[in-house]
Amino acid sequence: MPDATIEPPDPGRYPASMDARVAVLEQIARTTTATLERMERRLDSMDRRIDTVITDQRADFRWLLGIMLGGFGAMLGVMARGFHWL
Repeated sequence: MPDATIEPPDPGRYPASMDARVAVLEQIARTTTATLERMERRLDSMDRRIDTVITDQRADFRWLLGIMLGGFGAMLGVMARGFHWL
């Protein structure tokens, strides 16, 4: 069988030389690192905001619980007075 000529690969998205390919990969790594750092900063700021919201919700819950217990206590006092328990 005679030797067949192999066509060079299609020059698609990446250059053919190894140095150029490595340079492309290094650039991808740099942009990925920058993106990950930006995402980490965003997540940190979201964590701080969530901590603030949770603290506010806890304070609101305690206030609401106090109002509810006070109201139930007052209602039980009125009922006890009405039924002549007191």
